[in-house]
Amino acid sequence: MNEFKNFINGKWVSSSKTFENRNPVDNSLIGLVHEAGREDVDAAVKAARAALRGSWAQLKVEERVDLLHAIVDGINQRFDDFLAAEVADTGKPHVLAGHLDIPRGAANFKVFADLIRNVPNETFSTETHDNGRALNYAVRVPRGVIGVVCPWNLPLLLMTWKVGPALACGNTVVVKPSEDTPATATLLGEVMNKVGVPAGVYNVVHGFGPDSAGQFLTEHPLVDGITFTGETVTGEAIMKAAAKGVRPVSFELGGKNPGIVFADADFDKAVAGIARSTFENTGQVCLGTERVYVQRPIFERFVAALKQRAEAFKLGRPQDPGVNFGPLISLQHREKVLGYYKMAKAEGAVVVTGGGVPAMPEPMNVGAWIQPTIWTGLPENSPVIREEIFGPCCHIAPFDTEEEVIRLANSTPYGLAATVWTQDLGVAHRMGAALDVGLCWINSWFLRDLRTSFGGAKQSGIGREGGVHSLEFYTELRNVCIKL
Repeated sequence: MNEFKNFINGKWVSSSKTFENRNPVDNSLIGLVHEAGREDVDAAVKAARAALRGSWAQLKVEERVDLLHAIVDGINQRFDDFLAAEVADTGKPHVLAGHLDIPRGAANFKVFADLIRNVPNETFSTETHDNGRALNYAVRVPRGVIGVVCPWNLPLLLMTWKVGPALACGNTVVVKPSEDTPATATLLGEVMNKVGVPAGVYNVVHGFGPDSAGQFLTEHPLVDGITFTGETVTGEAIMKAAAKGVRPVSFELGGKNPGIVFADADFDKAVAGIARSTFENTGQVCLGTERVYVQRPIFERFVAALKQRAEAFKLGRPQDPGVNFGPLISLQHREKVLGYYKMAKAEGAVVVTGGGVPAMPEPMNVGAWIQPTIWTGLPENSPVIREEIFGPCCHIAPFDTEEEVIRLANSTPYGLAATVWTQDLGVAHRMGAALDVGLCWINSWFLRDLRTSFGGAKQSGIGREGGVHSLEFYTELRNVCIKL
């Protein structure tokens, strides 16, 4: 049986308290996770603080960059191990994890290593009151010890999206993975040791949120900044904890993202794009589409075509050929999603397809499986349309005018992402400017250049990640003024 221990100061640390880690495909036991107590978290933070001021601080930028590149090589050398760990935790198909999660998990270190080597700083020559001159220049310094609280939907990818720039900028980290997906964050500790990352630079503490590792980490006074991806309610709790000591936060939170299809869109590409943005990773993507608005002339045709797409997914074991749809992360999360499925039906929604649990053969029949689901006919004030479900489902509604769909799309407390399908360049530019979101894709979805800004508006987040935007959180600017 696997044991997932805490990784503190370069060593594996056991705990007297453990909890089970189960495979969502068939609810089989993967292993036991050692839950970090307050003392363990304190030890991890203090180890990170010591490394910050000691061995890590003594490295030159080029030496730090070389280590980050070595981490990339270390992940790629153990690609199959990371893939197996990620798939066991999440149940996602090999075709997805092997082409997205693990490659991007490694690439995040390379992107920020290359960035930090070449990032420019501002310099100003200033006239002084005595007709002399002064030179002002900026120095980027690490923020310090960063608490990294990670989600379970893209465990390695979203964890390294934070750890990569944090380490590139010279910070040290204490990572709290989701209790549902402890494996790859733990495995990364082995890579860190092998490539020679100094002890204490990268630490992992396992556990839950309240009264567990999450709370102990975010409340710790020696943590200098907290970065979190997850639901908005949890972000609010972390923000309260961060207020003590006035510590900065970087949040990528929930979303209820619109997909908008105009009548002039390339129909087949729009159907394929909305199918992907709604159902990929079993709908467990913060950037996914749960609200679809289709211009009335193509509405009925679009609903029928998306139904066909939803019913064509192949469910099964992640490693089986052709499987492209996995389970939800857990039975507990399935209960939440099924609650919305039942609510939609009770409110009079037309269930176009799905709406329940698929029949699976043993032993998968006890896994966290759920049907891809499409509804129509609900009012815009329904909780099914207002609240983030985080499952493979969407509601489709017709619209007539550009002004109407902008109003519908923006009528939400969230503002993470949107996707728009049109061949009219004027419409595309107007929609990009009018939608209250942090990311707007035109005729695409999840198309990312890692140098661009990433983050949400309104209740979908605080701050931006990606490229130089990440540096705004992971470094502090110090202005040096020299009178000449």
